Amino acid sequence: HAYAYAYHLYRKKRWQKLFGSSSKPYLDTYRPKPYSHSYVQHLDHWYAQSHPDEDFAETFAVWLTPGLDWRKRYKGWQALRKLEYVDTLMKELVGKEPFHKPRFRPRDYSGLNMKLKTYYTQKRKIYEESYPDFYDRDLKRLFLETSTGTTCEKASKYLRSERKKIRSSIALWTREKKYTINELLDSLILRCEELKLYANRSDNTLDLQISSYVTSMIMTYLFTGQFKRKK
Repeated sequence: HAYAYAYHLYRKKRWQKLFGSSSKPYLDTYRPKPYSHSYVQHLDHWYAQSHPDEDFAETFAVWLTPGLDWRKRYKGWQALRKLEYVDTLMKELVGKEPFHKPRFRPRDYSGLNMKLKTYYTQKRKIYEESYPDFYDRDLKRLFLETSTGTTCEKASKYLRSERKKIRSSIALWTREKKYTINELLDSLILRCEELKLYANRSDNTLDLQISSYVTSMIMTYLFTGQFKRKK
């Protein structure tokens, strides 16, 4: 963002053609296209698609990432044109003074009286509210309420043992970050423990059913920003 405004890059016709108009208003929400190859993938939730300024900033971040072969990573993508343009721009700006150099004005930070711990506690609470108020009925359809034999084990234990496989499969096809999927699986494991559910390892379709269920929650999250399903 600093480069874009310091050098008035957003005024360039090529910039506007590739990224769009910087004067476009920021929206409170946006609906990303998860499989679009027109944008780089850097921050979570396809943030580059939220606004032309963010598209440039995300493209710049990918270009700047140490050790990343972005030409190989984005080969065949339309986003590669943006990366190549950023590469050209940065070479052109070497040694040039910024056009826009606002005078430094120190700020009075005495009003910052909230502890960092308090701030993150509040942020975490807001974030957690977007997580599911778990669907006990769904979990009881996936798992058993009582053990039926030697092939049964605690559902929480089963999920822990299969976590890596399930997480990788869902991440591959949804392109959601493994961290988000892992957080969801952690909550599922905890709820299964509370409900004292069991998994039947002799059911060859169980992994598929679990993956389908978690995928449906992830996709709801991608398009609504929440795991909760509307009633």
